[in-house]
Amino acid sequence: MDMAKDVGGPLDLIKLTTDKLSTDTVSDSVRCSSCGAISLFIGTTRDNFEGKRVVQLEYEAYSPMAESELKKICTAIRAIWPSVRHICIHHRLGVVPIKEASVIIGISSPHRSDSLEAVKYCIDTLKATVPIWKKEIYESEEPCWKENKECLWTGSGAGAKHADL
Repeated sequence: MDMAKDVGGPLDLIKLTTDKLSTDTVSDSVRCSSCGAISLFIGTTRDNFEGKRVVQLEYEAYSPMAESELKKICTAIRAIWPSVRHICIHHRLGVVPIKEASVIIGISSPHRSDSLEAVKYCIDTLKATVPIWKKEIYESEEPCWKENKECLWTGSGAGAKHADL
């Protein structure tokens, strides 16, 4: 473990990548000797949607805007849960096969309630505000770009509070 992390200030680590995501990398990056909790959310590609067989997902993003929105989420988390120590958000772009992670969020805090609540807030808000688009590739139908039901900029979203994960 990098001891400098325990001595320095809180970290907000954001990464958009076409590489396979690692839960160990995210977990290790938020580990801290003053924290008794690390909460993780791992969003994976499932093999079905509304009765259709999904073979893979493809993600695209306008990276500068997506990174800016992710930084805003980190700032909001720190305002709501001041005890949160480190935040790490990794989101995959490009092709994501079945069972692989599309997004991994890790948050550390001294006690579990803050990190658990902050992780839920983070994924809900990410899905509602961050410009990352998903295309589902089906086995027997044309691919389809999907709109998050909670996406605020489409006018159809219910907002992060009522997100359908």
